[in-house]
Amino acid sequence: MQKTIKKIGVFTSGGDSPGMNAAVRAVVRACAYHNIQCFGIYRGYEGMIEGDFVEMDARSVKGIINKGGTILKSARSKEFRTVEGRKKAHEQLIKAGIDALVVIGGDGSFTGAMIFNQEFNFPVMGIPGTIDNDIYGTTHTLGYDTALNTAVEAIDKIRDTASSHNRLFFIEVMGRDVGHIALNVGVGAGAEEILIPEEDLGLDRLLESLRRSKKSGKSSSIVVVAEGDRIGKNVFELADYVEENKTEYEVRVSVLGHMQRGGSPSCFDRVLASRMGVKAVESLLDGKSNYMVGLKNDVMNLTPFDQAVKGKSKINMELIRVSDILTV
Repeated sequence: MQKTIKKIGVFTSGGDSPGMNAAVRAVVRACAYHNIQCFGIYRGYEGMIEGDFVEMDARSVKGIINKGGTILKSARSKEFRTVEGRKKAHEQLIKAGIDALVVIGGDGSFTGAMIFNQEFNFPVMGIPGTIDNDIYGTTHTLGYDTALNTAVEAIDKIRDTASSHNRLFFIEVMGRDVGHIALNVGVGAGAEEILIPEEDLGLDRLLESLRRSKKSGKSSSIVVVAEGDRIGKNVFELADYVEENKTEYEVRVSVLGHMQRGGSPSCFDRVLASRMGVKAVESLLDGKSNYMVGLKNDVMNLTPFDQAVKGKSKINMELIRVSDILTV
């Protein structure tokens, strides 16, 4: 028998990403539209265990669509990884009368939601919020587009100083396991080389590429490096190796780091968050559970949590070819 949903809880979990607030706003207002009560859960699963809930209405989320970060805060919870911790969280939800959950986060957050659903048959729906774009079942995760724009803007500024001083810059962007950010940012910023975990360029090929760039008349070069690239132990070691073996350039390193997670979300991410929030609420009201909302061919789709967590997002091989062609 389908459970009647009267109260939905929404929370953000794991690393923050631009667009999370826009998604919270969409969930809250979709609930208001369908005459469903909505509760914000502070600090993710940790706040769920502690019963840190607040009722939210349409007016409580005004003015947040343009804000980065998350007004509901985020935290990693060791206790929720235990059966006892999840039991406490379930008791708090039942006590508050919350019937279903919308979790905004990445694969770790979805794994927790999936286990919670299996143990307590509690309706859950996921919205992918991570700048890495590394979740299967959607072409774009919340915050990915904004992170790309932030990184490209930073690299454009670095290129100004690189060309002024005949310098070679290694610029590290986020992407511990996948190279989506590095690949797209590298092409968008006109980088001479792009180093990603999926493609092992190798030190010799990198040096040869830089030699060709210098020989073709380039007075400066930009190499975009995903933090998970495997050529060196880290970007600084890689830069030291190149400087020792290629003296034509002054070599510098810039790590963009967490600035990629911050800032006001792009229009694309605001619209995506709005669509995902509405789809998540309406899917729960339709009796769906244990799914992630995703974007495919500009249409909102549902992907089972286990597929979203276990599946691998694929790198765009055409973009690698485009990059190779344009770095002549």
